[in-house]
Amino acid sequence: MKTRHKRIALIIGGLAILGLVVALVLNAFQSNLVFFFTPTQVAAGEAPRGKSFRIGGLVKEGSIKREPDGVTLRFVVTDTEKDMIVAYKGILPDLFKEGKGAVAQGKLGEDGIFIASEVLAKHDENYMPPEATQAVGDAQARAAANKAAVEATAKTVKH
Repeated sequence: MKTRHKRIALIIGGLAILGLVVALVLNAFQSNLVFFFTPTQVAAGEAPRGKSFRIGGLVKEGSIKREPDGVTLRFVVTDTEKDMIVAYKGILPDLFKEGKGAVAQGKLGEDGIFIASEVLAKHDENYMPPEATQAVGDAQARAAANKAAVEATAKTVKH
């Protein structure tokens, strides 16, 4: 084989190995990628079925219920517009409380209940996950806009 052919074979081999490495890294990245959704987005059907994702918002007051098995808990996560029932089997973080921010990772069940494999809670008085903060703010803004529209319609109907 000529030197020129050896060099071309090495370049082609190197590119093939580089392509294989890039493909493996992208595959690993894709399998570990977890998206965040709000209860409103899940209700609208934007969340993936059969794939793991995160849902977050506020834990609704009075919603934490322990199942008869003593290990499974059910609670409601809300973005103040829509609610999502979450079932979690395990020990909750110490900072997990009603009325506080939380994020759960898991999959949406066939019955529409979110089956969590992990629950994360806020770490201090002022913290809520940025996605959950934005989701709650967006939901409150939509609720205020809807209320204003209803009031404007009511005024128009009276006159």
